[in-house]
Amino acid sequence: MKMKTFTRCADIPPQAKGAVIAIGNFDGVHKGHQALLAQARDIAKAAGKPFGVLTFEPHPRHLFRPDDPSFRLTTPDLKAERLELCDVDFLYALPFDWDFASLTAEQFISKILKEALGAAHVVIGYDFCFGQLRKGTPETIQASGLPLTIVEKISDAGTEAFSSSAIRKALRLGDLDRANELLGWPWEMRGVVQVGDRRGRELGFPTANMRLGSLLHPAYGIYATWLKVVEDDGSESEWLPSATNIGIRPMFALQEGQVEAYIFDFARDIYGKTIRVRPVKRLRGEAKFDSLDALIAQMNKDCAEARAILAQNPA
Repeated sequence: MKMKTFTRCADIPPQAKGAVIAIGNFDGVHKGHQALLAQARDIAKAAGKPFGVLTFEPHPRHLFRPDDPSFRLTTPDLKAERLELCDVDFLYALPFDWDFASLTAEQFISKILKEALGAAHVVIGYDFCFGQLRKGTPETIQASGLPLTIVEKISDAGTEAFSSSAIRKALRLGDLDRANELLGWPWEMRGVVQVGDRRGRELGFPTANMRLGSLLHPAYGIYATWLKVVEDDGSESEWLPSATNIGIRPMFALQEGQVEAYIFDFARDIYGKTIRVRPVKRLRGEAKFDSLDALIAQMNKDCAEARAILAQNPA
């Protein structure tokens, strides 16, 4: 069945209660998350129960450390899509505000897990902490009488543990291959196309621009990318080849890092539409050139290189 999403405890109907529930932020829904979710799904199937995921929006770090640099690997809609691919029946994406953060561990168990969700079984990672001041531990849940499964650390070939932090590190280094290996799926950025300063159009390279917002800023530079346009009715274009600048454009000094994608052989007006941008390889870092002619010459080289790379890496 199609996954159903609930964003308020008050909206959860009786038929969406009594599930086997995996709990976590699940930013990235990486291979470690997928392994935990698979265990929860198997427990649910064996018990004849629905499979649910309890997560929080926004990410708790946004509340506790609002001045941190942007760090999210997935927007809420993309995270939900990746969770649905894990055969989740019910997604409980509860708002994480100061009231929620103030719940003690015992209140979280009684009010959320038992009363609101009617959890039949809980599945968490070995390092899961919860409740006010993060005082709740797996042992707290066990002591409450709820059936509990604790998933131990899941590592990459027995070495580095799969983690959102490791993926963020790889992306900040521009290492798409490593990030995607840890994720188990090709990382992408999503956003709405904004009206820019039209510098690219003046140079002969009109771009689709979007802000990164709360999404992690990968290593700044020029990337070979695939891009999809999401239409108003929800349908999507084919993956379109493109060369994309991610950063602040040193020649023109943007105030905030953004995505500027030049889509090859494309002439549509897509302002206001959502785009999906999937980086394949970082070609070079950002640079400041002595003249616009030098910049244009380099952009032509970047586009040629991006075309060659994308020809070898189909979407």
